[in-house]
Order: sequence, then structure tokens, then C-alpha cells
Amino acid sequence: MTEERILFLTGKLAEKQLRQILAAMQPEFSYRVLEMGVKVAALMTTEMIARRLKDTFGATRMIIPGRCRGDLAVLSEQIGIPVERGPEEVKDLPLYFGKNAHHYDLNQYQTKIFAEIVDAPFLSIEAILERAHYYQSNGADVIDIGCQPGVQFPHLSEAISSLKQAGFKVSIDSLDSSDLIAGGKAGADYMLSLTSSTLWVADEVAATPIVIPDQHGDLTSLDKSIQILQAKNRAFIVDPILDPIHFGFTESIVRNHNFRQRYPDVEMMLGVGNITELTHADTVGMNALLLGICSELNINHILATEVSKHACRAIREADRARRIMYAAKQQNSLPKHISADLLTVHDTAPFPYSQDEIAAIAAEIKDPSYRIQTSSNGLHVFNRDGMHTALDPFDLYPKLHVESDGGHAFYLGVELARAEISWQLGKRYTQDQRLNWGCAEQTTESKVDLHTFKPAGSTLKKSNKTAEGGENQ
Repeated sequence: MTEERILFLTGKLAEKQLRQILAAMQPEFSYRVLEMGVKVAALMTTEMIARRLKDTFGATRMIIPGRCRGDLAVLSEQIGIPVERGPEEVKDLPLYFGKNAHHYDLNQYQTKIFAEIVDAPFLSIEAILERAHYYQSNGADVIDIGCQPGVQFPHLSEAISSLKQAGFKVSIDSLDSSDLIAGGKAGADYMLSLTSSTLWVADEVAATPIVIPDQHGDLTSLDKSIQILQAKNRAFIVDPILDPIHFGFTESIVRNHNFRQRYPDVEMMLGVGNITELTHADTVGMNALLLGICSELNINHILATEVSKHACRAIREADRARRIMYAAKQQNSLPKHISADLLTVHDTAPFPYSQDEIAAIAAEIKDPSYRIQTSSNGLHVFNRDGMHTALDPFDLYPKLHVESDGGHAFYLGVELARAEISWQLGKRYTQDQRLNWGCAEQTTESKVDLHTFKPAGSTLKKSNKTAEGGENQ
């Protein structure tokens, strides 16, 4: 087997640190570090590399700085070996090589999301279609049309027919048999929720029934419904009901577990909205845990809602959570280091550099451009004239001498505000990049790249006198 030989390209400021990190890694491959005659590694481009690189020293592949711009395919063809971008921070190299050991396919998932339009009776057909497209863009597999007791829904059939014509999978959600029949005849794929006393509705329409207990919490009441449907060879789903916290939550988790033990192969649903909607806490962590329960119990359907303002990303969060849990389950691993998209307000390694390490980098700076970095000790701003540290950006302003340059002052204000937020929350701050809020970020884009999980939006442009960016390889 041919030994892997990797050529690492870097800049003057990061060269020493890159060598130290590679030596500490004790990698199984051989390597060579080549400084490319540029101070800041982030300023390198593939065109510059192609001009300056005269020898690849027998390398089998080459790794360039993570922020290096340009076409890797063109560079690879020019130099004759594979080229890839490393991490944006040199400190992340060990994790970078560890992550490369596993491939997680985030295009795959097992649990389907039923996204309920709770206020459907009050919406026009156009508004229902608009909401359906929004939910679908955030990961919903089935659009659930919610009915409300005592509320007239004269356009129920038309709404379901319109959704079906637009290509959606649809469920009708009501305890009223007439609603279920109307929805089923209009083309609904699923109907919820039936009990043993309303199971006759399943004989009237082709929609797949979703069955709940006759009496809340009574699993034995489901036995009759299951036997009837199995005898008729009908597909069905059972929802043992998930209760809100302090109203039977823990007992309902046990109930779902017990049901799965009794019926290992019956399809199940979990109504996660009873937790995300009725708990005033960030929903992203709730969705992670609830989809983890679904993964363990093989619950392949959830009913999700976005009614409360604090739950406005619940469907998108559930979509990310189900993909992460599925990937972890397939690899028989913990749901760690698969995607950071559920880490909306924290990061696994928020401060890659200590204050002493940042001071060592600052000591090498020979130009007036300001760099900004964070450590566990606070915010650090430095250029050739020295380094300043503070917890409050206002404490730094008198030391930066930008009173006469409004553009420069605005840029530094924005960047220091980002740095302060990152430091306060324990997030990774990278100069000239927006903070990554994961799947919690509001975006006008209807689709998100599930491979990269990058936040949408452009980066703030700098003035000519602003910083040159943080250090990487």
C-alpha cells in the first residue's frame, strides 16, 4: 500500500502553529509544510498557488487553507494531484481528519414529518397552499389539514383537492367522522385520529387511518383496532399520545415505549407539538431529544406544528434532527460531530485559541489592519501597534483611533458586536463571517444544502482600511 504524503500550504503567520499541530497529531501519513510567501493564509488564491508552486515534493494530495478562494478542480489538474480545502481554523485540523474517517449521508431519514396547518378553516385556499409550500421547503413530508371543533370548514374538500393537485401528500385531522370522510373522498392520504368506535370510517375511504386509544392512556383499547385493521390487511399508524410536561409527559414516554415493546412492527406516530408548543424553551433541543426517542423506538411519523412564536422553526429543526439521528443510528454512533446545525447558540469548540496564543500571533503583525479574535478571556483586537483585550466593545473604542473614519468605525463596530455575542454565548467567532445560527436562522431561501449546512446570506463587505481576516492555514 502506497504511503499517503500530504503537502500543506500556509502563510507566514500560521506556519509555526501549523507545524506544531501536525507534530502533535502524530499522523499516520507523511507531510510537508510549505509557506507560500504570503503573510495571511486567507489571502491566498488557487491562481496564486498555481503561479508560485514549482514542486509538489512527491505529495499524493495537497491541502490548502480553508478560506483560500478559487477553483480546486483547475488547480488539481494543473499540478497533477488532488487538492482540497482544509478547515478554516488551523486548530481544527485534528477534528478535520477525524471527521474524514466517517461519511454521514444527511440526505437520508426515516421519520416522516406531518406539518399541521392548525388554522386551516380560517385560511383561503391560496393561503393554505402558501403555508404548505413553506412547510415543505422546511422538510415536511405530509401537509396536515387541521379541523377545529364547532368551526365550519366549507372549503375543506376544495383545500385538500388543491393540495393534491399541487403534488402534496395530505392528511385530514379531525375527531369528526364527517370531516374525515369528506377529506378522504377529496383525496387525503391519511386521516387522524380514529378510535375503535370510529374505525368504520376506514371502510368508507382509502386514506390510511391513524389510530388513538379510546380512553386516554389506555393501551389495551388499541388492541381491538389493531386486530380489525390487520384482519382487513389495511395499512395504519398508531399514536399512543405524547402529553405535555406536568400533564403526564414522563408517563406518556413510558407508554410509547411499552406500546413498541408490545407491537414491535406496528407503525407509530409521535405528536411532538405537545412539547415544543407548550414549553417555553428553545425548541431545537426538544426536537433533538424527541427525534432521538423516535429513532430508538422506530417511530416513523411525527406530527409537528408552528403555532407559538417561539416554535417558528420547529419543522426545520425536526427535519435536521431526524437526519442527524438517522445518520448516527446507521453508523451505530452517538449523534455527535455529524452536523453542527442543531447547535444554534453554542459551538463544540468556541475558542480555538487561548489569549497567550492570540498574543503570539499579534506579536507577528507588521501592518495597521485590525484583527479580531476571541478567547475564553474576552475580545482581542490587535495590529502592529499592539493588542487590546476587553469584555465590552465600548471599552475598546477609545484605543482604536477610528473617530475620523466612519466606514472603518462602522465595520469594527459590527465585527466587535458579533465577537461579543459569540463570546457571551460560547459560539465560534470568525472575522468577516456572519455568525452561524444553524437551523435557527431565518432565511428567505426555500432549500438548504444538507451537505454543508451553511447559513444563507452574504458577508459584510469591508472598507479598504479594515482587517485582513483571521488566521488559518
